[in-house]
Amino acid sequence: MNIIIDIGNTCVKMVCFDGDNVVEEVRADKNESTCLLDFCSKYRFEKGIYSNVSDLDTEFCDAINSLPFPMLHFVSDETPIPIINRYATPKTLGTDRLAAAVGANYLRPDNDVLIIDIGTCVTFDMVSSKREYLGGNISPGLSMRLKALNAYTDRLPLVDRKGNMSLIGDTTETAIRNGVVNGVKYEIEGYINHFMKEYPELFVYLTGGVHLNLHFSEKMPIFADNFIVPKGLNRILEYNNGLL
Repeated sequence: MNIIIDIGNTCVKMVCFDGDNVVEEVRADKNESTCLLDFCSKYRFEKGIYSNVSDLDTEFCDAINSLPFPMLHFVSDETPIPIINRYATPKTLGTDRLAAAVGANYLRPDNDVLIIDIGTCVTFDMVSSKREYLGGNISPGLSMRLKALNAYTDRLPLVDRKGNMSLIGDTTETAIRNGVVNGVKYEIEGYINHFMKEYPELFVYLTGGVHLNLHFSEKMPIFADNFIVPKGLNRILEYNNGLL
């Protein structure tokens, strides 16, 4: 069994894999090292991999280093991966974005794939059927947009993304929520429609911690998979198995 540790901007995701199959996922705060030790006590892990897109708590880092099995630290511009990275600045590329590309290519090796990750940020990443990561775009996520409206104005309140919505807001709260939530939805729908014109055989994966009610034709190849990043990290771990 493998343990996959994905350290994001808001939390740590730990996933147990048995081969290619997800057994269990646990989420914890970045300072909850005891959760890692508790998770590892449940399974007989043989090896693992971790990646981080934010600063790692010292205690959590020590806990990873103390694990009694090999752990691979995934670094975008150093760790070998089973696809070609065409990003011009690989050192600045988030490991979650690259891992998602690896995971998507592993699941759909014969397709051009667009991965849309809706989380702290909304990222759009493209991997070709030729096993090439082409790059992508980054946009502010829902919470970031809501906080920005509050922080950069004098009178607009901080609004929760969950709540009443309508076509036209009749209060400042609904006006903000409508604008932000629908703005992200229309942005995502626009990207998908545009990319499908450029790549007729495109396959789309939606992932991330935020779920939106998007509207597309049932014939369009769009699927939700919240484990694209862990699946990619697991694939990278197996690819580097001989180096551990």
